[in-house]
Amino acid sequence: MQRTEEIASKALNAVDNDRYKLALLVAKRAEALAEGDAPLVKLDNAKMKFTDIALREIAEGKIALEGLVESNK
Repeated sequence: MQRTEEIASKALNAVDNDRYKLALLVAKRAEALAEGDAPLVKLDNAKMKFTDIALREIAEGKIALEGLVESNK
């Protein structure tokens, strides 16, 4: 399992090193997961917080800010 710092670094690279965009994306995706959306990564999700799952999804390129903003309109 990767360290949290490695995952956060990959996720930050996925949003062009914009910490604000990363925070927004993690918050929106974690909210969607809390409301019942299925995780897009295969992990032991029962032991992970929604924010950790969202961060991993972003790091793996499963979630992008453009798609999330468009789906909420």
